[in-house]
Amino acid sequence: MNLNTCLFFLLTLIFPVHGIIAQTRGNEEIKPVLTIDQAKEIRLPDVKILSAEYLNEPGERKKPFCRILGVIGREINFELLLPETWNGRFVMGGGGGFVGSIQNMARDRVHEGFTTAGTDTGHEGPGIKADWAYNHLERQVNFGHAAIHRTAEVAEAIQSLYYGSFPVYSYFIGCSRGGGQAMMEAQRYPEDFDGIIAGAPAFSWPELGSEFIQNMQYLYPMAGNTEQPVVTKANLKLLQEMILDQCDVLDGVNDGIMNDPRDCTFDLDFLPECPDDNSSDDCFTLIQIEAIQAIYAGTFNQRGEIYPGFPFGGENDPWGWHNWIVGPYSGTAEFKFPSLQYGFGTETFKYLVFNDPEWDYLSYDLSGFEKDTRLARSNLNATNTDYAAFRDLGGKMIIYHGWSDAALSALSTIDHLEKVKDGDPEVDDYLRLFLLPGVLHCGGGPGPDQADWLRIIMDWVEKGRAPDKVVMSKISEGKTTMARPVFPYPRKAVYDGKGNPDVEGSYR
Repeated sequence: MNLNTCLFFLLTLIFPVHGIIAQTRGNEEIKPVLTIDQAKEIRLPDVKILSAEYLNEPGERKKPFCRILGVIGREINFELLLPETWNGRFVMGGGGGFVGSIQNMARDRVHEGFTTAGTDTGHEGPGIKADWAYNHLERQVNFGHAAIHRTAEVAEAIQSLYYGSFPVYSYFIGCSRGGGQAMMEAQRYPEDFDGIIAGAPAFSWPELGSEFIQNMQYLYPMAGNTEQPVVTKANLKLLQEMILDQCDVLDGVNDGIMNDPRDCTFDLDFLPECPDDNSSDDCFTLIQIEAIQAIYAGTFNQRGEIYPGFPFGGENDPWGWHNWIVGPYSGTAEFKFPSLQYGFGTETFKYLVFNDPEWDYLSYDLSGFEKDTRLARSNLNATNTDYAAFRDLGGKMIIYHGWSDAALSALSTIDHLEKVKDGDPEVDDYLRLFLLPGVLHCGGGPGPDQADWLRIIMDWVEKGRAPDKVVMSKISEGKTTMARPVFPYPRKAVYDGKGNPDVEGSYR
């Protein structure tokens, strides 16, 4: 979507040598009209260009491009990549966690002729730490929504000068925090992008943080003891085995993948209890059962549900429950976080909710959740279910989410779409959700997790080809080992009962 008329005239005044900045038709190859030295001299309000250089990264299919580094405002750092031959399309990539470094999920697309950009969202630091937000509302707003929007506008302005042409199509793709950024763009800044991909979206930070905190209260209930969780790895192995024994074949295929975990009616009350409540590898103590039940149950207070629990799946996968929920996870040990949920949960409440580095997760209950999180939700949450402005501008959005995601519950994403549909029964005309069986957070797990989402959204935006089916692939060592279709929610693939279950054509 084009920049506004005011910016259009501003740019032509800044660089009158270009004459009128054109609108490319999207089916032509466009060369730069500026040299690198001229690119370094680009001036835009509240923007500083730090460097501009040609890069030629190693790789058979990689092509030279111009990289521009800059700062927007006081500290929103960004990177903009400009190919030697441009296809007229801009694709911006999102970041993960609390970001803290320039991140761009779409960075390699520059080698396919796209301009592409990423940002650190206005602060620097490890992606699981949020102390940068302490006593700093501007950084909280930048992280919440402003940095992505401002970077998108600046990136389009610079590329319009560099090529003498605005992009005809603009896209955004992100997963996790990037998925939340994608949804925020569609809701707050619907004019920024024509097509948006939101993967496993983190779109309700305090709410999902409440789930993380509750889980930690059950798993690490002793003050100062975060070395050994209540639930053991042996518990997780037995738990997953029991669930799959009962529910794996419900979809007709015995493959360790549940097509829809909601079909599984496994009753946690039948978990084998340890004699005399002594922990063992082949049973569960009462406190272990309570912790597991809490993870599946979600969070509630007197007002009702705050965040849904996790569906069955991923319990015994290293990038499922092991690292995200239960721990201990070596990747977060340097921060003294036993698991990823512990880190994101405590950091969110310390610095984005209470602004208190000494806040204690063990003493918190959810009775005052709505009041406590009002400010944080206003900056962080992309929970608006009215996409009318995005729809009316012709925007299209795809959301995808792995059923076995142990970071963000797929049930939360389903609930969001259902609420959108309540207000707009024709939501399928511009927004579709795809649920991926057996897939963990943003990928991984036993299920097929690969698809070219950018090309799929491009077909919808540019050719009117709505995605009625997406073929997901599992790729190992460069080879496709499994391919299965997924359909827009609430439809799902059904095995034909006779074909090769690893072939897409065996499903309808």
